[in-house]
Amino acid sequence: MIEIAPDVREARAVVALETTLVAHGFPPGEGVAVGLEAERAVRAAGATPATIGVLDGKIRVGLGEDELARFDASARKVGSRDLAAAAVQSGVGATTVGGTLAVCRKAGIEVMSTGGIGGVHRGWNENPDVSSDLLELARTRSLVVSAGAKSLLDVPATLELLESLAVPVLGFRTDELPLFYSARGGPRVSTRVESAEEAAAIARAHWELGGAGLLLARPPDESVDDVEPLIEEALREAKERAVEGQDVTPFVLSFLHEASGGRTLAANRALVTANARLAAEVARALAG
Repeated sequence: MIEIAPDVREARAVVALETTLVAHGFPPGEGVAVGLEAERAVRAAGATPATIGVLDGKIRVGLGEDELARFDASARKVGSRDLAAAAVQSGVGATTVGGTLAVCRKAGIEVMSTGGIGGVHRGWNENPDVSSDLLELARTRSLVVSAGAKSLLDVPATLELLESLAVPVLGFRTDELPLFYSARGGPRVSTRVESAEEAAAIARAHWELGGAGLLLARPPDESVDDVEPLIEEALREAKERAVEGQDVTPFVLSFLHEASGGRTLAANRALVTANARLAAEVARALAG
């Protein structure tokens, strides 16, 4: 059921990449370009990219450019609970962070890169909506590089749950958890690291002690610090339009991209590439 590309199977330093970001994280036609850009960043830093998705009855680890082009807005969004059904029912399934981590666990991939992880949604005390990304991170022996949690989430609550799940949250040259588009203003991380090598050493020690996932949070290079009012407006509109569940994130991202005049889109694209580059450096350090 899981098919690993030969270059991924033979590589020592591998970085897993998700496909939901490609299919649903950017305007139509742009996601594939961002995915390819992330792959190039991984290669340029000396590692092998393993973009993961479900295609034609197989969970694929390592996709070619023509295959990646099939992951458009019509792709099924596939978390870890959906992997088996998506594979059996064929079609195109774009893996979330959680779905990608579940595949990493089976394929033995120790590093993953993404834009932002899922987590605890705002208003969780009334509507307990928590992404399975956190559970998969807590039980997968992998380090995930991201710009913190997705901007539409309750970030402090997400960090508290990561602490409850015993997931170390490392800040890459920062003491704060980035707020995806914004470098500053988030809650304090448990540990600050100054290099990819230091993050890799902590991950290795964590795994030797029986731990599982770690989050390495890299702040965006270009902050969009006035985005919070737009997020609140986007969430209000989503509620008015009865947008729910997995459809909320792509709706909010699209709203932000338009309302910010493209600034959030540019920031999102840049941080995805920068995270991929850092993930490759960590993967190389782990490979020795």
